[in-house]
Parts: sequence; structure tokens; C-alpha cells
Amino acid sequence: MKLGCRISPCFRGDGGFEEFVAFCGELGLDAVDCPTMNAEIAACCEKHGMAIGSVDGMFFGMQSDDPAERERAAVEARERVDAIAEHGGKVMFVAIGAEDPSMTRAQAFGNWKQSWPALVKHAEERGIRIAVEPWPGPPAPRYKATLGCTPEMLRAMYEAIPSPALGLCYDPSHMVRLRSDYRRLLEEFKDRIAHVHLKDTVIYDDALYEFGTLGPCIGEQPYKYGGAYWRYAIPGDGEIDWKWVLGRLDDIRYDGVLSIELEDHYYADTPELQKQGITKAAEYIRLQLAG
Repeated sequence: MKLGCRISPCFRGDGGFEEFVAFCGELGLDAVDCPTMNAEIAACCEKHGMAIGSVDGMFFGMQSDDPAERERAAVEARERVDAIAEHGGKVMFVAIGAEDPSMTRAQAFGNWKQSWPALVKHAEERGIRIAVEPWPGPPAPRYKATLGCTPEMLRAMYEAIPSPALGLCYDPSHMVRLRSDYRRLLEEFKDRIAHVHLKDTVIYDDALYEFGTLGPCIGEQPYKYGGAYWRYAIPGDGEIDWKWVLGRLDDIRYDGVLSIELEDHYYADTPELQKQGITKAAEYIRLQLAG
């Protein structure tokens, strides 16, 4: 397994990617997740001795009710797959949502079953795995018709498209947020894991009592990267047993990237804090791997 990092907000913008890759090199990381893929980005990774972890493939139109929009997005998606393959990548990261907030997940899934089989076949032919993240969408009550965010949905997706090219980005933080079981998810879908995000979740029991899972009706959500009763955090600051997670990934011989994803209210406001959060996360994960 390689230890890597997903780009944080302080590195986004002109010139930020090379600064991000250099920072990861200074931390002794092995890989970086890339927001896109082209010759310049591939050369930057090679220059700093970094493996390519995943490459973003964020396109929502393939779940549209409009066949023309689905086809437009499908062309874009195939082009993204081709670019990744041509420049040495192996994994395309996706969170599968719908731009129409009124669409149900069932409606989005129906459209997905029409548009995605050809994309997955194309990815398989190019040697690319698509890693679906079980991200539920924005905090309640603004959920989108996000697919792949529950075991029920993942099971249905893998039954509809059995190809191993359709994989999973295992991110246990989302299961904790949903009050589901991140251990059971890993066990059930261990053969689908194509990428891993290292992110934790804090649960606030008093807020669960106060609001349930619905969130407050008076006032605003209290946390960046969170909701009323939960917030994402760096590994080690939340509910997840990382020694168990890393041990099981080793048991199943996962040989991909473990990618730190910084989404933490307390390490968000300045570039210095974001770098501190990534550094602290890397140190914590290394301790768990060594122990």
C-alpha cells in the first residue's frame, strides 16, 4: 500500500498542483490524487517521484433525464478515461450525483443503468478502474440524488454492471456519518476496492438527541465539512478504528493508494492549518501501519 494525499483547498488554483506535489514529497508520501490528467500533470508527478493515485472524473450529466445530455456527458467521461490511460493513471475517482436536486435516487439509478455500462466497458478496455465514492451528498436537507452512497445502492450497481472495472473508493467516514457499518461495508465489497480515502467522522451525541439526523430548523449548520450531529475529521480524531481498517486492507492484499483527504473544520481556515492537518494525518496513519 502507498500513502498518498488528495489535493486540499490551499493548493487549488494556478501553480498550486506542483506546490502540492512538492509538499507531499517533503512529507515522504508516495502518491498524489490528481484533479485532472494531462501531460503536464503526469510530468509533475514524475519529476517529484510521485505515483498517480486517482484522477477525478466528476461529471453529473450521465444521470440526466435528457438523453442528449447523457450522451454529452458520456463523451466527456470517455475522454477523461482516455487521458488517464494515456498518461499512466490506473484509477478514475467519481462521486455519482445528479444536478437536478428534485430527482430521486431511484430515478437517477434508472438513468445510470442506461448510460454507464458503455463507459465501464470503455474503462475496462483501457485498463482503468472507476472508484465510486459512497458520498451521500451535501448535509441534510440538501441531499442530491447521489448514487453508490449506501450498501443497498452499491449492491444494485454492481449487480447491474458486474465488470471489475466498476470499483469502490472505500471511505469509511461516510458510513459513520450515515450511522451505517464501515467494517461490514469493507467485508462485503472488499473485491471492489480500487482506492481508499483516509478521513474520519466525529459524532456528537447531544446534537443527535437535539435534532436527530434531520438537523436544526433554527440556525445554521455549525461545522464546515459537517452537519448538525457530525463532522468530518482527520484520521484519529473520530469514530473509526484505523488499526482495524488498515489491518483488513492488508489482509485482503489491497495494494493501491491510501489517500489522506483533508476535510476538517479545525484545519480548514488557512493554508498553514491545512498543511498541519495533512501532516498530522500522515503521522497518525504511519503509526497505525507500523504498529
